[in-house]
Amino acid sequence: MRTLDAVTAELDPPFAVVGLDALDRNADDLVRRAAGVPIRIATKSVRCRELLRRVLDRPGFAGLMCYSLAEALWLHRCGTSDDLLVAYPTADRAALRALAADPAAAAAITLVVDSAEHLDVIDAALGAAHPEIRLCLEVDASWRPLPGVHVGTRRSPVHTAAQARRAAEELVRRRGFRLVGLMAYEGQIAGLGDAPTGAPVRGAVLRWIQRRSATELADRRAEVVRAVGALAPLEFVNGGGTGSLERTRADGAITEVAAGSGLIGPTLFDRYRAFHPEPALLYALPVVHRPTRRVVTAFSGGYIASGPAGADKVPAPHLPAGLRLLGTEGAGEVQTPVTGPAARRLRLGDRVWFRPAKAGELAERFTHYHLIGADGPVEATPTYRGEGRCFG
Repeated sequence: MRTLDAVTAELDPPFAVVGLDALDRNADDLVRRAAGVPIRIATKSVRCRELLRRVLDRPGFAGLMCYSLAEALWLHRCGTSDDLLVAYPTADRAALRALAADPAAAAAITLVVDSAEHLDVIDAALGAAHPEIRLCLEVDASWRPLPGVHVGTRRSPVHTAAQARRAAEELVRRRGFRLVGLMAYEGQIAGLGDAPTGAPVRGAVLRWIQRRSATELADRRAEVVRAVGALAPLEFVNGGGTGSLERTRADGAITEVAAGSGLIGPTLFDRYRAFHPEPALLYALPVVHRPTRRVVTAFSGGYIASGPAGADKVPAPHLPAGLRLLGTEGAGEVQTPVTGPAARRLRLGDRVWFRPAKAGELAERFTHYHLIGADGPVEATPTYRGEGRCFG
């Protein structure tokens, strides 16, 4: 606490810091867990070009998984990467026109689709005659143990190998497109912590579901790869996420895995048994009220994460140790009260340090991250927001 406060003493909170040593150790651990399978960085979990560059320069990482075509175009123009997968289908006509107008970008960027209808959207934006667009077919990775039961994210309608083959047949028939990849994100495995705090029974159920789901998916994904690979030479088969690297990289059909949040270490990843990323990203808020001896109130700080509303989406006080949010107020838009033994020692103007619940969304709140290494001065680098970029 004293060291962190000391090295940032000249900064006025609120501000956010990234511990580069922790980031590097997290990157090393992701590479260890991937065991030789290349890791494509999920940009939505980072949203800072300097950090993306730093990680891409490390062995074991290759390419970016973007969340927006406009983002991918910008990162390519900036020279951040020449291997970019846009992991969510796009209906951005201006971005599609920009892609078609730039041969280098069209050769570097791959668009995810799950049906010929997505090609209709692209053709409507560009006209029937356009430069070749690289495509990745997304396959639904959810677990469906019983009719009507869907365990996982709601993404692609393509679930079976037969459906994947039919979709691929439509894609390869269309002029102006080339199918080069497959993707399947197993959110029910990668995105759900298998050791939820204070809920051992729920944790045991989650682990059972994840084991069964992983076994089913490995068999089904192999069938999908065989079916689609018979129609088009596949450059890559992408899967996984920070929470499932070990399981996913062991799948023989996979050629690369995706990860991003594991670099940052948000609180959502405190709920996993197999790995424990260090908190690399923190933000400081100033104490501006002392309503009682046991409570101090910090300015701002209500950076609630996306997803189903709940306690696991709320930022957590980190330093001084032992602080907690008030159940009646939580983390607010303009004030965040905290209580605990350490609150008695805090004075007006002191800092309270927080961890975000998710990794990338904090970059939408701060224009800069202040990078802290073991030696040397604190350096500020812009987030996407600080570079005037917001991709939805």
